[in-house]
Amino acid sequence: MSNPDPISVFRTEAAELLEQIESGLLDLTRRLDDRDQIDAVFRGLHTLKGSGAMFGFDQLAAFTHHCETAFDRVRKGDVPATQELVSAVLSAQDHMRALLETPNGDHDAVSAALLDGLHRAVNGAGMPTPAAQQAAIAPSAGEDAGGMREWRIRFSLPTNAMANGTNPLGLLDEMRDLGECTIVADTAKVPTLDVLDPRDIHLHWLVTLKTERPRSEIEDVFIFVMDEMELDITEIAAERPVAAATAAPVEPAAPLTPVFTEREPAQAVNDPKQNKTAENVRVPAERLDEMMDRVGELVIAQSRLTQLAGTAADLGLRSVSEEIERLSGELRDTMMVLRMMPVASLFSRFRRLVHDLSRETGKEIELITEGESTEVDKTVIDRLADPLVHLVRNSIDHGLEQPDERLASGKPAKGRVALSAHQTGGEVIITIKDDGRGINRDRVRAKAEASGLIQPGATLADQDLLQLIFQPGFSTAQQVTNLSGRGVGMDVVKKTVEALRGTIDITSRPGEGSEVSLRIPLTLAIIEGLLVRVGTGCYVIPLSAVEECLEISLEDDVRSRGRSFISLRDSLVPFLRLRELFRTGTQPDPHQKVVVISTGSERVGLVVDQIIGDHQTVIKSMSKLHHDVVTFSGATILGDGSVALILDVTHLVAVGQQQEAQLRAAG
Repeated sequence: MSNPDPISVFRTEAAELLEQIESGLLDLTRRLDDRDQIDAVFRGLHTLKGSGAMFGFDQLAAFTHHCETAFDRVRKGDVPATQELVSAVLSAQDHMRALLETPNGDHDAVSAALLDGLHRAVNGAGMPTPAAQQAAIAPSAGEDAGGMREWRIRFSLPTNAMANGTNPLGLLDEMRDLGECTIVADTAKVPTLDVLDPRDIHLHWLVTLKTERPRSEIEDVFIFVMDEMELDITEIAAERPVAAATAAPVEPAAPLTPVFTEREPAQAVNDPKQNKTAENVRVPAERLDEMMDRVGELVIAQSRLTQLAGTAADLGLRSVSEEIERLSGELRDTMMVLRMMPVASLFSRFRRLVHDLSRETGKEIELITEGESTEVDKTVIDRLADPLVHLVRNSIDHGLEQPDERLASGKPAKGRVALSAHQTGGEVIITIKDDGRGINRDRVRAKAEASGLIQPGATLADQDLLQLIFQPGFSTAQQVTNLSGRGVGMDVVKKTVEALRGTIDITSRPGEGSEVSLRIPLTLAIIEGLLVRVGTGCYVIPLSAVEECLEISLEDDVRSRGRSFISLRDSLVPFLRLRELFRTGTQPDPHQKVVVISTGSERVGLVVDQIIGDHQTVIKSMSKLHHDVVTFSGATILGDGSVALILDVTHLVAVGQQQEAQLRAAG
């Protein structure tokens, strides 16, 4: 196996750093005096600059240096953090991505313009704060006339600090650069040689430092490891007069008393297993996809083995088949978990989008996210990113009103956009909701009639009317802007969701806002299905869409001709005869079954000849020759090597509901 390309690894880690920097900047927009976020952004910029220079990204390192300097001034109190400064660094952060992707491109003009804006934001922040001015004039409390102070620093690093790239000798050298320094190492926790791991740190340190530098510069020594280490900095009463000669190191007569409280029982010190922390391994997504394909093939082979073992008299073969079935099921479940990602990785992208659109439109917008821990297949998250961008932009541009308009209608000046996710069965429901003006149904109808989508005066259900906004080229915007108005976007949303075997629903209340709900399968690779027979062919119905199964006799089937409804707990449910829909040319079985499926609140029954049973379905894509066959969403290979088509539940429910509407209109 070839070693990973260092440049590719750096680009991946730099992209993560940029996401962390962006997250910290967006948090600062809500609380500009958040010291922790200021420090976090500074550390991110500093790391990006140093790593960029190390890997030859000189333009990136030079550009990032200016942003780091700006935040260093904020961190030291020379200038306050302002919205203008945060926005300037956000814009600069976008340019850093370009410098990362094309390090040898011509970026001088863009870099100069962004740096000019950054300098204006910093200089516009004003002179140093009063506290900083006072600190510059008068000595801090406890300092003598010469400014010399004495500190006692006690610290210990995480056991795995060296494995993570931290060199404790470098930290000690930085403290020596600050002034007279006496360093004593505490060896009380060093294990015996037979269990010592040379990659781990077991030393603690006690440092006595005399310096004219402020406490903040001592803390800066540990700025990149402060979140994980134990650190205690205490000022000692200054000696007068201060000795001119360098103090000689003090050799302790006895082992130094441990400085820090034990976190674990004393007997665990020599157990290296107790000092191991969880490790993460970075794996390319392509390898996970390849492994999922292999697991899918294994599931198909296991199904074949189970079928052979079921017809064999050899008990040993059956035992092995059951064991392999168990192991392949566990491997499948483990593989599915590896591909699952929390939707937080998707929702986090919209914080920046809402921030930029708020500045662009002049609207005050609050973004609320819920259910961020809900997990979905990585492929689903990747393919949902663009549709959600369209929906959020639409909510802000078409839905939310300007602040004065909201105040006039009795609403808060700040509009609200909420993103939420929750799991139900084998689906995840992602909802985009706003508290704006809602959808103008009269304008939608007028646009649809003018475009020829509906006949003038045609009677439409409210949901059908609202669904018209997903038609290609449909837009109710009165003028084209850089946000919307060209009639593209919403139709792409619907096509993408349907390609994911999902559905999209929309509700709107005039003056109160709109809500769009996406129902998406949790995974696109392996699903639980219900295997049925229609005529001589087998088909798979996604089990997550199945509500119940009923039996319908041949006599009941004959009596229902012309109306195609079944009575289900005092409600009529339309049903489709798949034998007729697929034109099998076969006679129905004496005892047919009705499989009731649903999408949201809509239900329809599917009449099949036989229900074979549960089936682990490895989804295979249809060929390009069959891309227009909307009744099926894919295919799978059965244990005997034959192919079974997977029914598109969304399409069949729509056909059933359309048939119901026609029958009701005729009746």
